[in-house]
Amino acid sequence: MARYFDVHPEDPQPRAITQAVRMVLDGGLIAYPTDSCYALGAQLGNKDALDRIRTIRKLDSKHHFTLVCKDFAQLGQFVNISNDVFRSIKAVTPGSYTFILPATKDVPRRLLHPKKKTVGVRIPDNRVVQALLAELGEPLLSSTLLLPDEEDPLTQGWEIKERLEHEVDAVIDSGDCGAEPTTVIDFSSGVAEVVRRGTGDPSRFE
Repeated sequence: MARYFDVHPEDPQPRAITQAVRMVLDGGLIAYPTDSCYALGAQLGNKDALDRIRTIRKLDSKHHFTLVCKDFAQLGQFVNISNDVFRSIKAVTPGSYTFILPATKDVPRRLLHPKKKTVGVRIPDNRVVQALLAELGEPLLSSTLLLPDEEDPLTQGWEIKERLEHEVDAVIDSGDCGAEPTTVIDFSSGVAEVVRRGTGDPSRFE
């Protein structure tokens, strides 16, 4: 049965954040709010949690997982990024964008796109996530909480707990979350390609 953490969206309680992060470090899978919609999150090297995300969402091997990072210093450890691409990303970060970039050797192979050797990265504009990342001290392996055969992500923490009570270890609820996932920009070729239109304005990348 999943633990339920009811946290303040602007000033999340430190005790709840610490407990949730401890669950991640102990191998748990959490559902948490972001600046776009809810996501599933786990520790970077946790293969079991990765398999659980694939099962919950029925994902194939070509799915791009995302490393949710606290800042650019953290992001730069896991992707190769040119100065031009860095400037383009920095102009909209933090925000509701996911960027697909060539991965460094610090990214576990199982997270990479099998052919492109790329991974998704993002820096969210959300205080709950930032508190989690600050406590965790490393990126959070993540995937949008969009269930199979459903067009829209889940937006309410209580509903996530009801529906995924036996699939996740914890649900962090900070109130209503947006119903649209991030905008995804593929920079793997060095030129921006809009892969998915979502919460973030894609116009500057078109």
